[in-house]
Amino acid sequence: MFIDQLDVIIAERLANKQSGSYIAKLSDGGLDRVLKKVAEEAGEVIIAAKNGVATDTIHEAADLLFHLLITLSMSGITFDDVLAELERRHQVNPHRT
Repeated sequence: MFIDQLDVIIAERLANKQSGSYIAKLSDGGLDRVLKKVAEEAGEVIIAAKNGVATDTIHEAADLLFHLLITLSMSGITFDDVLAELERRHQVNPHRT
């Protein structure tokens, strides 16, 4: 899946900060700056979904997921770690999901 590639790209850009990289520039502001973007994008997803415009919701959800992946990477967590937790929860209570 592309999300696995994106996870690797984000980790590489955080490790090797290239001039002009949005990820590098955003992370230079520290975790607080990235978390502010996550909150901002979450709000935009809510508004887009409430407005009922699918293309806007998709766009904003992509932005939210992208910034969440940066947050996870800066915290030493991969998307696979999150998927493993979701799978574990399903195995404990298969009717929960």
